[in-house]
Amino acid sequence: MSAIPSLGNLRTRAHGRAFHNGRRAPQETRTSACVVDCGVYVDGVRLPGEWSHTDAIAEVRKRGEGFVWIGLHEPDEKQIQGIADTFGLHELAVEDAVHAHQRPKLERYDDTLFMVFRTIRYVEHDSPTTANEIVESGELMAFLGSDFIITVRHGNHAGLTHLRRELDADPERLAPGPAAVLHAIADHVVDHFLVVTERIEDDIDEMETEVFAPRTRITSEQIYLFKREVLELRRAVLPLARPLRRLSEGYTWLIPDEIRSYFRNVHDHVTTVSDRVAAFDELLTTLVDATLGKLTLQLNSDMRKITAWAAIIAVPTAIAGIYGMNFDYMPELSFKYGYPITLGVILALCLLLYRIFRKNRWL
Repeated sequence: MSAIPSLGNLRTRAHGRAFHNGRRAPQETRTSACVVDCGVYVDGVRLPGEWSHTDAIAEVRKRGEGFVWIGLHEPDEKQIQGIADTFGLHELAVEDAVHAHQRPKLERYDDTLFMVFRTIRYVEHDSPTTANEIVESGELMAFLGSDFIITVRHGNHAGLTHLRRELDADPERLAPGPAAVLHAIADHVVDHFLVVTERIEDDIDEMETEVFAPRTRITSEQIYLFKREVLELRRAVLPLARPLRRLSEGYTWLIPDEIRSYFRNVHDHVTTVSDRVAAFDELLTTLVDATLGKLTLQLNSDMRKITAWAAIIAVPTAIAGIYGMNFDYMPELSFKYGYPITLGVILALCLLLYRIFRKNRWL
């Protein structure tokens, strides 16, 4: 995939880009700072050369066929404004694309679709019982028109470089137009969901084994942390089902009939992921209940042990307290064997209580 050259390496090209006195126009210069790639595709084949967004769409409309695919990474309002003006993007959709923090959704503005995906990356860790973060989320937006698709990515993961190279090597997949790119992006995002859920499932199995192990060190706070991470995944998956279903049911003419069935397949995969996430949430709730139950049983066991030892200690304490009183006239004070007998009685009573508590499994 051809990268956008730096400003120091720009040269005047034969196909006539917008330059002022040998330099790129100011608006185009600001836009190029956030452009990851810009390609022109005709019959699914990428045309050679490097393109600005204005030259790319002009080439497509001059030919009367093909489409433009522009990839942006975290643009600000000034950087995206030139592209928005050139392609006629709605200001509300542009605002959402710049500021991000959107739920997965699908909106239609005149002849343009705006779709939002939330991307998820699994964070490697040594153990799910000690990890502070399980998943990392980002956002991916797409503007779809009849002859263009513009993708806007927020976050440092889920880049589309590999996907673009894969599609560039398979012109048949791109032949139907920009809707094929939108499907490929949706399929790419959902495939990552499947991978992440498989890894999380392994973590939950490990956590479940740890919870039911004797004298486990896992706490309910750690499981609640895991539930919070699963909730982050749920926010990315569940709202995406409705937009995919609408695309598969003929929501807009921008999605050709041959592409709709593929969106239906992606929707089925999202449903599978949604079922997994719901099962994860229920299982984690069960693990929380089991952990709290174990803690309660352990607390009861500890309290019984403490009570038993307190009862045993009370015997010598009571006897020593009685004979520690300073009275001149007390029975057995002058008895020769009073001291050893008293110690023997104390020991016998303590041993009796110990056997009783052991028999009742208090100790």
